[in-house]
Amino acid sequence: MEAVELQAVEEDWESALAIVAHPDDLEYGAAMAIARWTAQGKRVVEVLATRGEAGIQAMPPEEVGPIRSAEQVEAARIVGVDTVEFLDFPDGVLEYGLPLRRAVAGAIRRHRPDVVVSLNFRETFGPGMYNMADHRVLGRAVADAVRDAANPWVFRDLPDPAWQGVRFALFANAPQATHFVDVTDHVETGLRALAAHEVYFANLEGGPDPQEMVRSILAGAGEAVGVPYAVAFERL
Repeated sequence: MEAVELQAVEEDWESALAIVAHPDDLEYGAAMAIARWTAQGKRVVEVLATRGEAGIQAMPPEEVGPIRSAEQVEAARIVGVDTVEFLDFPDGVLEYGLPLRRAVAGAIRRHRPDVVVSLNFRETFGPGMYNMADHRVLGRAVADAVRDAANPWVFRDLPDPAWQGVRFALFANAPQATHFVDVTDHVETGLRALAAHEVYFANLEGGPDPQEMVRSILAGAGEAVGVPYAVAFERL
């Protein structure tokens, strides 16, 4: 990645809620930061909008959904997360709107995190790397739902009270990164979590080796901030 001056993410907080679209989204970098945070004693919960059921073209969605859900639960366990929830929106066709914002705001109110973590919602990951629709839609909904969750007059039918305690939201691998987390000591743990998506990767055709790709992403971010491996985040 381009060498820019990034700031270290503050770590004087206790709990985080990681919200992404699909199983494996976190394992491309954010999971390494999660491993660092759980090793510090922080509590992290993962919430996924879908079960990734449309992610394997050679298998029907009704078979894929349970497999990918189980793989995500195992990946989460490896990095120290014991609570994984699925919102059960349809994979591949997430729509930005009130139902998604309501569901994400409900998760924020339910878990009351200090920090929210998600994936890049910008149009690209960099030159020539167009971001997929589900990522763009979900990330925008997460950013808006932090505000929704804090407003007691929005989504008044949700069972949990408004939560105004989110200090900031972090979006991993964003092209406009502003902050970083040094994950040098947690890369191998995160790569084991990535490997938990065994059936998913076994059915992908072509493309780079996932382990090498992730290691390269982390090394590039690390080079920009002077450490061996880092995860870059856009902080809102």
